[in-house]
Amino acid sequence: MPRHTSERGHRAEPGLLILTSLAEGPKHGYAIIEDVAGFAGVRLGRGTLYGALARLEAHGLIESLPGEDRRRPYRLTGLGREVLAEQLASIQRLAEAGLRRLDTV
Repeated sequence: MPRHTSERGHRAEPGLLILTSLAEGPKHGYAIIEDVAGFAGVRLGRGTLYGALARLEAHGLIESLPGEDRRRPYRLTGLGREVLAEQLASIQRLAEAGLRRLDTV
């Protein structure tokens, strides 16, 4: 089972998890892994993390900052904040609709 899949099989989108982590402020890779594990219960593998970071950076959603020792922190860009807000609003609408429908079953 992939490391970014929860125990019940829900597959979390690594990019969304990373953007959510960086919404709190800049973080380096290991700090992102630990933060995501804490708030989402999902452990991102290093390959998954760094592949997603590269894609997010290529799309202008995050940017790397000058490194501290071997650690390179990343932060959200303005576009990244906008995209994250849109995605979370969409997920919220979906969750609300699903929960309402479950209540009517």
